Amino acid sequence: MRPQRLRHDAAMRLDHVSYAVSNNELSDTVQRLGSMIGAAFTDGGRHPTYGTRNFVLPLGDGCYIEVVTPLDHPAVDSKTFGRAVKRRAMEGGGWLSWVVAVDDITMLEQRLGRPASSGQRRRPDGFDLQWEQIGLTDLLEDPQLPFFVQWHSSPSEHPCVGGKPGTGLHALEICGDQERIEAWLGAPLSVALDHVEIIWVDSDEPGLVAVHVQTPNGVVRLD
Repeated sequence: MRPQRLRHDAAMRLDHVSYAVSNNELSDTVQRLGSMIGAAFTDGGRHPTYGTRNFVLPLGDGCYIEVVTPLDHPAVDSKTFGRAVKRRAMEGGGWLSWVVAVDDITMLEQRLGRPASSGQRRRPDGFDLQWEQIGLTDLLEDPQLPFFVQWHSSPSEHPCVGGKPGTGLHALEICGDQERIEAWLGAPLSVALDHVEIIWVDSDEPGLVAVHVQTPNGVVRLD
């Protein structure tokens, strides 16, 4: 049976895209992507629950880019997000997922028939970002699917704050099936990606293949 579609009042939007690398490649990846965009990543801190850490680059359209790496920590193998990051890093690194923010994650819990899990990231300044997320197990099984988050921290603390004007996510290259993804979203792609183009591509594996970012100097492709 196809999952029920979400009601129109269950707002969703593209929140961020996530790139996973090994710890040895973290610095070079952050510098490479930042240089191509013309903006600097900042140390986002650690996810103590998942055994990972990240660097983030806020964009001017309310989204952000995350580069995440697994740490030498037991949670990497015991938590779904840690396993997903570690697996992608061990495959050579690359885009892990696109992530959709929702205003009411309980509607997804009801539709998917399972509870969301709590997330936390402690920034270098000591502030703890708080959210709930759902769908990571499905991402491990089918990398074309996004996972979902609902933020509980103040909007003023969202990782997109401070994005450079004139920057934003322009397009996502995805190897996958539109009908499958829309069934997972419970809504048309246009609901979650109202300002971002989807470019369907062929690849050896399904998932997010590349991200096109609008910059003051034009659109750049990050693979």
